[in-house]
Amino acid sequence: MKRILLFAVALLPFFPTHASDVKLSDKQALEIGKRIWANECGGTISGLTSWNKSEAFPSLGIAHFIWYPAGKRGPFEESWPGLAQYLKANGAEVDPWMLGACPWETRTAFVGDLQGARLTKLRNLLSKTIALQARFAALRLESALPKMLKAAGPAKAPLVRANFERVAAQPLGFYALMDYVNFKGEGANPTERYNGAGWGLLQVLENMNPSAPALPAFVHAADEVLTRRVGNSPPTRKEAQWLPGWRNRLQTYLK
Repeated sequence: MKRILLFAVALLPFFPTHASDVKLSDKQALEIGKRIWANECGGTISGLTSWNKSEAFPSLGIAHFIWYPAGKRGPFEESWPGLAQYLKANGAEVDPWMLGACPWETRTAFVGDLQGARLTKLRNLLSKTIALQARFAALRLESALPKMLKAAGPAKAPLVRANFERVAAQPLGFYALMDYVNFKGEGANPTERYNGAGWGLLQVLENMNPSAPALPAFVHAADEVLTRRVGNSPPTRKEAQWLPGWRNRLQTYLK
């Protein structure tokens, strides 16, 4: 409890004048990065390079940034190329092959190369850039709000902005917003839908109870949105197996 309280106090100085402007100190970026890393990878080095059996792409880094193989695309937004460019621009040792399409065409090839030189080097890079990855996540959150407001349309945009600002004003608010947008996306991409229903940050903000405390309302809405996603998902993806873990992750936004 003491560590959580100290973390909450440490976050207070970076609350911005404008909710979409997220500024992190080195210490704050590292702390949030470690939390996201724990959520996605259990805080393990090995978890920084993974490829789920049901996915057609690997997920890399603390926030499982998506990297599509050459010639392949899917319904989810690709985030690795942006991170790789950001790391390079900020002085990290990013090899040229990390800036192109994913060099592993299949999960079998990827898993077979887990202890190879390329994936070993990639994990080394990612383990040394936790704070930078958190800063990249913050940049994504900054860019997410205008996209969400546009997608929401004139009728819902005021509600989305108000709920975003309500959550951002909480001690753990920016952690929750940053983690969720990297966890399940902005919700503004029309391809990220099952049966026409999205599961991103936009959908969570749209479904928050305006009269409930901000973070509990955010977590409750996120639970409903993710439960709906599972119900709408193709049976072959077997997404119900992930729901308990997703719910555990949401609870970290409260403590």
